[in-house]
Order: sequence, then C-alpha cells, then structure tokens
Amino acid sequence: MKVKPMLGDWEVARIASIATTEQRRLVELPMPGRQGSNFQDLSGEPTHIVIQGSVHGDVERDDFLKQVREPYAKGDPVTFVADIVAQTEVQYVVIESLWFRERGDRPDDMEYAMVLRESPPPPPPPDPLGGLDTSLLEEAARVMGSVSGALDAISALGNIPDLGDPTAKLGGVLDELGGATGDLPSKLSSLSSLFGGGGG
Repeated sequence: MKVKPMLGDWEVARIASIATTEQRRLVELPMPGRQGSNFQDLSGEPTHIVIQGSVHGDVERDDFLKQVREPYAKGDPVTFVADIVAQTEVQYVVIESLWFRERGDRPDDMEYAMVLRESPPPPPPPDPLGGLDTSLLEEAARVMGSVSGALDAISALGNIPDLGDPTAKLGGVLDELGGATGDLPSKLSSLSSLFGGGGG
C-alpha cells in the first residue's frame, strides 16, 4: 500500500483486506417492440468500504476499540484516505457498522470488520449574524472609531477651563459694590435739596 488507510488522523491497524462497492442508481425503462431497455441514471449510490483485519494483544486491542468506537458513537463524518479510493470523490465517511470476534484457540487475537459509507462533508458552521448586511456594521464601527479618536484628541489637549456661569466669580464684587453705593440715593437727595434751596 502506497497510502496507509487513515480514518481521520488514525491509521487503521493490521488490515488483512479492504474492499469497496460502487453502484449506480438506474431506473429501467422498457421499450415496447425493442429488445433491451433504456436506463435513467439517478447518479451513484454512496460508496461502501469494508475493512477486515485483526489485532494482537490486550494493549493494541484496547487502543483499537477506543479509536474506532469514538467516531462510531458520534456518527459524524470523518476523513478517509486509502489507495483503494483513489480516483474517486470519497473524502468523508461515516462508520456504518462494526464487527468483532475473539476465538478460544487464539485468545490474544481479536478479528474485526468495519463498514464505512461515503458521506458528504459536514456543513459549515452557522453564520451568527444570520445573513445581515455587514457593511452597516462596518460603517458603525468606522463612526465609533472616529468618535473615539476625537475624544482621545480632546483628552490629549490637557485640562480645559470650565466655561460655566461667569457671574459666579463676580458675586462677591457685586455685593461689595452694592454695599458701597447703598446710601447713595439719600446723599443725592440731600445734595438736590441743597442746590434747590440755594436757587430760591
């Protein structure tokens, strides 16, 4: 074998034989008055691959059973490569059935057989955005980046003076001015009467 049979990343151990079955789905269309029939091709059946072999010793047996039963229990498609599937479209397979046998006259050996069935590749993971137009998200990210950049630029200018109510700082000065000019009306009234009396 040029290519060692690999099921996923596991090399199938101690293979005695490997065989494939490839078959087309054909619908026979009898033609009245003619010998023979026409056939409608409904494409090919999934390829079947049968692998047989044996493993020797408790450690090798336990490792083999673990390696083959995990993908069998999950039922997920796994990659498969081997010389016998060259020039075919077989890339992924599922383990359809497993067979094991131990014999009394050979207690350290375990015979096995597995049937693989061609399977299409697993679908891609779902799109978390559900097909939304991502250009809107890119535009929003660009705007947020611009706003963030502007805030960073303002922060880099240092402390900006508070431009609140300017009369707050003038409150004390206005109070002092009010106190100094509080008796100004009475003084002006006295001065007016003085000038008024002098003119009479």
